[in-house]
Amino acid sequence: MHPSPAPRRTLSAAPRQVILRHAVLVLLAALAFAGTSTGSARAADGDVTWTVRTAANGYGDNRSSFSYGVNPGSQVKDAMVVANHSKNALTLALYAADGYTTEKGQLDLLTREKKSLGIGAWVRATDATVRIAPGRTAEIPFTVAVPRNATPGDYVGGILTSLKQPDDTEGIAVDRRLGIRIKLRVSGALKPTLAVENLHVDYDGTANPFGQGDATVTYTLHNTGNALLSGAQKVTLTGPFGTLETRAGKIAAAPELLPGERWKVTVPVSGVTPAVRLTAKATVTPVITDAAGSTASLKPVEATTTGWAVPWTLVLLIAVLLAGATAAYVLRRRSRAHRKQREDARVQEAVEQALRDRAEQQA
Repeated sequence: MHPSPAPRRTLSAAPRQVILRHAVLVLLAALAFAGTSTGSARAADGDVTWTVRTAANGYGDNRSSFSYGVNPGSQVKDAMVVANHSKNALTLALYAADGYTTEKGQLDLLTREKKSLGIGAWVRATDATVRIAPGRTAEIPFTVAVPRNATPGDYVGGILTSLKQPDDTEGIAVDRRLGIRIKLRVSGALKPTLAVENLHVDYDGTANPFGQGDATVTYTLHNTGNALLSGAQKVTLTGPFGTLETRAGKIAAAPELLPGERWKVTVPVSGVTPAVRLTAKATVTPVITDAAGSTASLKPVEATTTGWAVPWTLVLLIAVLLAGATAAYVLRRRSRAHRKQREDARVQEAVEQALRDRAEQQA
């Protein structure tokens, strides 16, 4: 399974106004994309408001999102309920899109012009648009048609309602989107695997020659399997032969990553003893969610690397002390040599004087 790349939202200049083409306000069914709410969701503040929720049927009455276990080549039929809370009739576009994890660790959906390869390509509503009278609701049937050659594993996306509105004061067109998460697990061999890549450690020392410094450990989590995974993380630093161990503080769990996605992690570690050579170890315990919503921990994944942690202030102090000791030793030896030279000179002079005195006496 190859997830679609995360979209980049851009502003394109027009001769007389700027048009914001997509995704100004993305409101996803009362945090249904986070799976934390069972209520409906409201559109952004303004004259037009509407809510979306799952339809009550054989799949359940109070679902916060859509979730299915399917076989390749099979179909699922379900429905979404849209309620118009405005005083005017409301015409909404209907479409589906693949999901992706944002830089903040939240699930978002591709904008409409981005090509979807999974749920966005497999989910189709009965109509491309729906018109709802003021104060009324409409049930929107949709079909999930899974291709026969679909790769086993997890797919995440959503079905969306969309309303484009001009904003004359700002000179932009606003695309308001409101939708509900859809998760599919296509049957077949499930291979949940998570890799720790590009592990690196940097040490930042202190001016105190006998003090401890701070380190920064960075790495990338890569979902290399075909299942949706999050993970509990732990980072430790040790000196030579496993001594002077320092553990990082509490690290937030990694967000749920779709198959193929990567997540960059930066972990600060304080109170690190500069042991010249540090060994950093990152341990990640993958967590998988089954079809019933229960979570299970998998075998931990570990990665290690080494980095320098030289106490340069202490090294400088030792170098200064050694230089002072060496200088003192050299000066002491020179002083001894000078004293010996002077003593030898006095002895030589005394001998010569004695020889002269004896010669005078014999004369």
